[in-house]
Amino acid sequence: MNGVFITFEGVEGSGKTTQLRLVADFLKGLGRDVVVTREPGGTPLAERIRRLLMENSDETMSPLAELFLYEAARAQHVNTLILPALQRGAVVLCDRFADSTTAYQGAGRRLDPAVVTRLNRLAAGEAWPFHTYVFDLCAAEGLRRARDRGSDDRMMQESLAFHDRIREEFLSLAREEQDRITMIDAARPVERIQEELRRHICGLPFMAR
Repeated sequence: MNGVFITFEGVEGSGKTTQLRLVADFLKGLGRDVVVTREPGGTPLAERIRRLLMENSDETMSPLAELFLYEAARAQHVNTLILPALQRGAVVLCDRFADSTTAYQGAGRRLDPAVVTRLNRLAAGEAWPFHTYVFDLCAAEGLRRARDRGSDDRMMQESLAFHDRIREEFLSLAREEQDRITMIDAARPVERIQEELRRHICGLPFMAR
């Protein structure tokens, strides 16, 4: 594939979505073909699955059902949008991907890590991130930020301990995969974070093409 796949990860309220959009504008300004997408979601079917996953309901969703829904959305997303974009040479910027499933469903829900990894790989197929930025922020501060902007989806109803486990898993992933994952201190001003991102992205091999 001629394209490049970059993912943006982090706890709730870490600012990754804002930074992704700014990076997209920057790359488009350089003449790059850029595709901005998100998980769960990115296609009409995957967005319908997203609504099931995010909406508050009287019925409690089992952790395994939740995992299967995320992976179903991913399989559709990859085959319908991500792979075709990469095949034509686009830069695909995705707001969350498999690392979030590892953190939220693996560590957060305490599902078997081997099962989560296997399903992640199966759903992602050939679309594995070339590089990933993890936006690190204290979970309590991230939740405060998210609530201040009006977020109240199903994940926001979980305990602080749940979100602390997610943050720790992101940190663990970053330690294990230092070649793929770059940690970003998300407690800093937006402008400073964006400057760092642009410097780092300009140093990635695909930018020399």
